Amino acid sequence: MRKLLLFILCVFCLWQCMASLPKEGPVRKGTYCKKLNISLMGVKRSYLLHVPGSVKADQPLPLVIVLHGAFSIGKTIEKESGFSEISDRESFLVAYPEGGYGLFGLFQHWNAGHCCGKAQKDKTDDVGFLESVIRDIRDRFPVDSARIYMVGFSNGGMMTYRFAAEKTNILAAAAPMAASAGGRASSEDSLWVIPKPKNKLPMIIFHALDDPNVPFEGGRSPKKGGEREYLSVQQSVEIWIKNNGCKEIADIDTLFVGRVIRSEWCEGQENEVDLYSIKNWEHKWPGKYYTNKLKSDDPFSGFDAAEIIWEFFKKHKNKESKIDL
Repeated sequence: MRKLLLFILCVFCLWQCMASLPKEGPVRKGTYCKKLNISLMGVKRSYLLHVPGSVKADQPLPLVIVLHGAFSIGKTIEKESGFSEISDRESFLVAYPEGGYGLFGLFQHWNAGHCCGKAQKDKTDDVGFLESVIRDIRDRFPVDSARIYMVGFSNGGMMTYRFAAEKTNILAAAAPMAASAGGRASSEDSLWVIPKPKNKLPMIIFHALDDPNVPFEGGRSPKKGGEREYLSVQQSVEIWIKNNGCKEIADIDTLFVGRVIRSEWCEGQENEVDLYSIKNWEHKWPGKYYTNKLKSDDPFSGFDAAEIIWEFFKKHKNKESKIDL
């Protein structure tokens, strides 16, 4: 218990020491914290923003929103995903919004409709919060409205599914990871599934075949137990295959000596849907933070989902972008 309290105190101190985003003037390269005038349980909600070193008023930049998983924080997903490093090289803004109902800046989560925790139970308006984050960034920096993207892991991936369906007009593409597009909290609850998307939207999805938290085949979590159920990956993907008008049969490739199976629908088209099914990876971000620690002869060594996602995002723009903010 003492070690846990010390850990919480250390993380809290780090979170508190994050530099605040300047209200005006030029901003140096780095990651900043910004609090919004939106409160939840008496605490102002916030987001982290990574700014590359090349922001000019006359050159609108792409914006990538990256959502952490349940009971995590923005700083953790920044570290694990590696998107800030790609941002510095490719010159785009990256936001890491903080979920609600945290404790000392920890244990935050999202209301993805069917999951998770108090956010889902209290029906917190996280869709509206994320819109506010985009609005706030757009008011401060030159954002290319045709190149706004969203990535999410686990509960953050579920939130990405929901936001992409409800606010399709805002995004140019999305990337849910280790997530589900629907489910139910218990057998007594009705099945909740994301609503029909308003428009077609390119999607790139990642999920481990042996994920013990959010099972690839759907149903209850073999690790966490309980009554919570999830849609399968196939059911989640099919929502977007049908929405985007793709053929039912995918083109399939095996990559990384069979560790990754890539399924592509609407390949080469504006509204493509890609699924990366990963063998023997369980429930963690498939990126260099973890894969660089593998043995050099492991075929999955060096795999970087963020690089794949960014290459996918770069191909897509929202030609009918409309942000009613």
